[in-house]
Amino acid sequence: MATIHDVAKLANVSVTTVSRVLNNRGYISEATRAKVYKTMEELHYQPNEIARALLRKQSNVIGLIIPSVSHPFFSELANHVENYAYELGYKMLLCNSELDPLKEKEYIEMLKRNRVDGIIMGSHTLQVEEYKNLSSPIVTIDRQINGDIPFISSDNFAGGHLAAKLLVGKGCKKIAHICGNLELQLLANQRTEAFRTVMEKHGVEHIIIQTDMNVFDQVQYEQIIYQLFKNHPDIDGLFATSDIIAAFAVKECAAAGKRIPEDVRIIGYDDVKAARWITPELTTIKQPILEIGKMAVDLIVKQMNEEFFETENIIPVSLVERETT
Repeated sequence: MATIHDVAKLANVSVTTVSRVLNNRGYISEATRAKVYKTMEELHYQPNEIARALLRKQSNVIGLIIPSVSHPFFSELANHVENYAYELGYKMLLCNSELDPLKEKEYIEMLKRNRVDGIIMGSHTLQVEEYKNLSSPIVTIDRQINGDIPFISSDNFAGGHLAAKLLVGKGCKKIAHICGNLELQLLANQRTEAFRTVMEKHGVEHIIIQTDMNVFDQVQYEQIIYQLFKNHPDIDGLFATSDIIAAFAVKECAAAGKRIPEDVRIIGYDDVKAARWITPELTTIKQPILEIGKMAVDLIVKQMNEEFFETENIIPVSLVERETT
């Protein structure tokens, strides 16, 4: 394999000049820069990125750890993070933890070994101490670790409140809420708190059903909703903590012969693109996924540059009413 010395010799420049071209440091004429790049191409020279990262103390790589790349919210988030990071000159290294603590820990160790510039944590199966021990800039999504690590979250309480109030306002008399497992210390639990608050305030009969610990395992959704309608056939309103769960509810209503919205009104959460693919189109609470992705990258960069940043970043949500209500 060609080395930096081979490039310098063939291009008739010093090794230092080649290094400056690679690291974009110091003044280099465009003619010299073009000659070096042409020589690198001729020799099929691939610079050692790890060595360059050690020299620059910057890898231009950001790690993103998410629980499920197949989940529409996280796939859309990853897409926005990658696009915006690329615009700023960074690459993204995607890690799919599948809510496995061991796998997540191994990914964190891998990101540390590769000296990534920062880590965006969208998966939270590890204990808090694991995050505190990271030396790289870190941003968490939907979980608050401590007062020093910045986090991003949609306004979950406001979202739950909007959904619950809409169902009550539509005249629903018995409303179910399907949420993630509340033992997981996630800010999304505030959606459930808001739902309960509205139900109790208006004296509406309600049911709260939790998923198991693997909240993104879609296999369980169908059984949960089937059992819900079997045990409570008079349910006329349902607030799901994600659009995917809400989509399964639409499917189960069809199987049970329940009309939407005449017999059951359904609200999801996230407003992923799939919310408009199903029939009827899904009413939902819109999370600004693009804004969350951009803010996560910006918070990494601000930490790298030792700029001021807010640790608490709560982003407003909005109600998008479609055909299921």
